[in-house]
Amino acid sequence: MTTTKGKAFDTKLFKRLLQFAKPYKWQLIIAGIGAILLSVFAALRPNYMEKAIDIGIEDKDPESLLYYITLMGLVLLGQVTFRLLFIYYSNWIGQQVIRDIRVKLFEHMLKFKMQYYDTSAVGRLVTRAVGDIETIASIFSQGLFMIIADLLTMGVVLGFMFWKSWQLTLIVLAVFPIILYATRVFQRAMKVAFEEVRTQVANLNTFVQERVTGMKIVQIFNREAIEHKKFGDINKKHMDAWNKTVWYNSIFFPIAEMCTSITIGLIVWYGGLHVAESEAITLGVITAFISYIQMLFTPLRQIADKFNTLQMGMVAANRVFGILDTESQIKDIGTKELTKIKGEITFENVHFSYIPDEEILKGVSFTAQPGQTIAIVGSTGAGKSTIINLLSRFYEIDSGVISIDGTSIADVKLHQLRKEIAVVLQDVFLFADSILNNITLNDPSISEETVIASAKEIGVHKFISSLPDGYHYNVKERGAMLSSGQRQLIAFLRAYVSNPSILILDEATSSVDSYSEQLIQKAIGKITKGRTSIVIAHRLATIKKADLIMVMEKGKIVEKGTHKELLKNEGGHYLALYEAQFTEAETV
Repeated sequence: MTTTKGKAFDTKLFKRLLQFAKPYKWQLIIAGIGAILLSVFAALRPNYMEKAIDIGIEDKDPESLLYYITLMGLVLLGQVTFRLLFIYYSNWIGQQVIRDIRVKLFEHMLKFKMQYYDTSAVGRLVTRAVGDIETIASIFSQGLFMIIADLLTMGVVLGFMFWKSWQLTLIVLAVFPIILYATRVFQRAMKVAFEEVRTQVANLNTFVQERVTGMKIVQIFNREAIEHKKFGDINKKHMDAWNKTVWYNSIFFPIAEMCTSITIGLIVWYGGLHVAESEAITLGVITAFISYIQMLFTPLRQIADKFNTLQMGMVAANRVFGILDTESQIKDIGTKELTKIKGEITFENVHFSYIPDEEILKGVSFTAQPGQTIAIVGSTGAGKSTIINLLSRFYEIDSGVISIDGTSIADVKLHQLRKEIAVVLQDVFLFADSILNNITLNDPSISEETVIASAKEIGVHKFISSLPDGYHYNVKERGAMLSSGQRQLIAFLRAYVSNPSILILDEATSSVDSYSEQLIQKAIGKITKGRTSIVIAHRLATIKKADLIMVMEKGKIVEKGTHKELLKNEGGHYLALYEAQFTEAETV
C-alpha cells in the first residue's frame, strides 16, 4: 500500500492513477489542446485591450478602437469555445476513470476471503467503494487538468509581460516568491488535514451503517441516548477535521489577495511615474499589466485550491489502492473440473485456525459416501460451521487434505467447486428484491417456470403464492417483510433450483415455528434425496434419520455412528446432549 501522508504530492501514486486514463488518450489530447488554446486566448485579451487604449483612445482613432474591440470579442468567443471542450472532456475522463476503478475494486472485493470481511467494517468498505472513488473523479475534473490549464496560462502570461515591459515584470516577480511560499505551506498543511477528513468520514459512515442495521437492538436495550451521544462525538470529530481545512483557507486566501493588491499598487505607482519617461510603459501597458497580474495571481490561488482537490483525490486513491493491493483472495490455481460428481467427501487430518496458533480444527478426518446424509452436532465453538466453510473454500486450511470424489478441492477451479455446493444457513440473507430474483440470484438460465415447478415439488408454492404479487413480491432489505421461517423456505428453494451435487444445511431449523418446521422438514427430505448432504443441527430430533452422525468437541470428532448406535454409548457425548434436550423438552 502506497502511503501519502506527510507528502505534498505522491508521484508514484499519481502515475499509477494515470494508468486508468490511458484508454482515453484521444479525449486527453482534446482536453490538452483545449487547455493550451485557452491559455493563449486568455493572454491575448489584455494585449488587444492595451492596443485599444493606446491607439484607439489615446490617438483618438475610432476605426482602430472598433478593430481591437472586435478582436477582443473574437478572443472571448474562442475562450468560451475551448473552455467548453476542456471542461466537458476533463469531467468525462474523470467519470470513465472512476467507473473503471470501481468495477476493478468491486471485482477484487468479490474474491476476498471471508476472513477479510470478518475483520473489516462494512461502512468503511462502502466509503472506499463509493465516496472515495467519487473523490478520485475530482482529480481529473477539478484537479489535474485545471492545474495544467492554470500553469499554461501563467506561463503564457509571463511571456507576454516580459514582451511588454521587463521592468514591470520584475516588480511582479519580486512579490511572487511570497505567494509561492505561502502556497507551498498551505498545500502541505491541507494534505494532512484532508487525510484526517477522509478518516473521520469513514468512521462516521461505519457508525451510521452499523446502528441503522442494528436499530432493533439499540431500541430493545434502550440505548438511544447512549448511541446519540456517541454519534455526537464522532460527528464533532468530523466537523473539527473540516474546520481545520476552513482555518487554513481563511489564512491563505487573504494573504494571496493582499499580495495581489500590493503588486497592482506597485505597478500603478512605478508605471505612473515612468509613463512620460519611457516609450515602453504606456497607459495601455499599465492597464494590461493590471489584467495580467490578476491572470497570474488568480490561477496561482486557484492552483492552491485545485491542488487541495487533487490531494484529497490522492488521499482517496491511496485508500482505494490500499484495498486493491490487499492480498486476501483464495488462490484459484486449480485446473481440474469435477464432472459427473458422485459426492464422496473426504477430510484427511485437517487442521485449521482463524488466528495463528489457535487451532479450531485439530486433525479432523471423516468420509461421507455418495448420497449419504451426514449430521454434525456439538457444543458452540466446537468447529461445526468451520467444516462447511472449508469445504466451500471460504478459508484456506493449515494442513491436511479435503477432497471430493478423490480430487483435492485445492486442485479444482473455485467457481466450478462452489457451483456444485449449495448452502442453507441459519441466518438467511435476502436482497431488497423480488422473491424470484432472490431465488435465482438473477441467473438467466433459471426460468420462472422452473422456480414454480421446484417450489411445488418441495411444498413452498402455496406459501409464496399467498403473498402480494407472489413470486414478484419485494421482500425489502434483508427480507424484512418475511418471517424467519419464510426466509428459510426461500433459502431452501434457492438451494434446490441451483441443482447442487452437495448440499449443506447449517442450523437450518433452529429458529422457526412448528408449522414452518414441518414445511422445512418436507423440503429437506426432497432436496437431500440422491445428494450427499451435511447437516449441522442443534435439534437432535431433526437428524435421527441421518446415515452418520458425528459429534464434535473442541475441534475434534469424538464420536461417530447412527442415532441408535450413539444412544447405546453409555457416558457418551451424544447421549448426554440428547438427554439434556429431552429433559428440557419435558420441562417445557
